[in-house]
Amino acid sequence: MWDESYSIEGYLFGKSPNDFLAEMTDRLSKGNVLCLAEGEGRNAVHLARQGFVATAVDSSTVGLIKAEKLAQEYGVTIETVSADLEEYIIKENTWDSIISISCHLPPGLRRKVHRCVVSGLKEGGTFLLEAYTPKQLEFGAGGPPSAEFMMELAALRKELIGLKFIHGKELIRNVVEGINHTGKSSVVQVLGKKI
Repeated sequence: MWDESYSIEGYLFGKSPNDFLAEMTDRLSKGNVLCLAEGEGRNAVHLARQGFVATAVDSSTVGLIKAEKLAQEYGVTIETVSADLEEYIIKENTWDSIISISCHLPPGLRRKVHRCVVSGLKEGGTFLLEAYTPKQLEFGAGGPPSAEFMMELAALRKELIGLKFIHGKELIRNVVEGINHTGKSSVVQVLGKKI
């Protein structure tokens, strides 16, 4: 599915990083950063440009080829890994930061991935997430078609035990990210630190 979506000319979600990530970049733990469901690489490339060693994981090889081209365009290097998050192993105590932007998974898989995120971070490592909440279905400006794939702050606090929430908020904001994520949107944002 995503191979087809990313086959368009240009970048489906644009070349600029997610606004929340851009705003919080200075608060992330510098070093090795893992970007989950990274698609065409806009967030990984942004982080590489800020001095992070960025790894982009996605199930779409088409998206990752475009990610590598975007990195070349900006004169940086990123590592790309073609893998489904159901099978990808987040190695324990490995990452200084992990990023999850619009990584909408079935609930069971999401809980498993979030457990692995906590164990995969080094002590003091940071996790940044922005995702759509179920209220997004009222706006129709992007995101999955079903509420079960969306997230709420209360559930994330339970799924991410082991992280201290530095920032945790549900809000309505204007999202402008390419042709698929544009308009008034209901999102949840998290910045957590492994304690």
